[in-house]
Amino acid sequence: MFDLTRRTLLSASLALGAVLAAALPAAAQQKSIKVGVMSGAEEEVAQVVKKVAAGKGLDVELVPFSDYALVNEALERGDLDANAFQHKPYLDAQIAARGYKIVPVGFTFVQPIGLYSTKVKSVADLPKGAKIGIPNDPSNGGRALNLLAQEGVIKLKEGKGLSPSLLDIAENPKNVQFSELDAAQLPRALPDLDAAVINTDHALNGGLDIRKDTIAVEKREGNPYANFVAARQGEENRPEIKTFVESYQSPEVAKFLEERFNGAIIPAW
Repeated sequence: MFDLTRRTLLSASLALGAVLAAALPAAAQQKSIKVGVMSGAEEEVAQVVKKVAAGKGLDVELVPFSDYALVNEALERGDLDANAFQHKPYLDAQIAARGYKIVPVGFTFVQPIGLYSTKVKSVADLPKGAKIGIPNDPSNGGRALNLLAQEGVIKLKEGKGLSPSLLDIAENPKNVQFSELDAAQLPRALPDLDAAVINTDHALNGGLDIRKDTIAVEKREGNPYANFVAARQGEENRPEIKTFVESYQSPEVAKFLEERFNGAIIPAW
């Protein structure tokens, strides 16, 4: 009789526990997620996202990187659940080069890229033979060349889209000399150059101001370089990842971007 009663109570307890678990909100049942971000300004934004996600029952572990090339590798390898650092042209180039099975999940923000200079006050002031630094990765290098073409510094061959290379320069009236450098090195190299096209996150990390230190800035309207949260293909519908995206696309994050970066980083959702 005692054993039967004990078994009955145990079964009832387990059943009750299952009912209570099912009754909990989905966010309360979620565990944690590990997300790769770039250190510096992007990590600052992600810290706000982390707080918003905590209110939704999701624990976010942020993993900061200083090298773009390592973040998708870590996601593909399974060291991360998601990352939030890149735009579509960059991911497309990485997939073409390395075959990653990574997909965009939800937009985060846009960081208009700028042409920075400590030596001249306008594009027109760039001297003949000017030395201009650009990122050495294909997507951001192409982005830099498109900005220079937008400003009339060079002319590109027709039909090169978002990823032209130095070989696609059709006209170079100022005989610009290009230095292809790792994106993170460009702020440090700026004093040795006449100008450099620098990604906003690296510019901010290098103490540059997009409003004061640029002589040209990428157009914001219709900008194809919106960043997004990315996940491994087949895992983009995981509840944790969806909650992270919802936390990013929140009024709290939009307010932080406006107050902290004054237009240097703007919402893309």
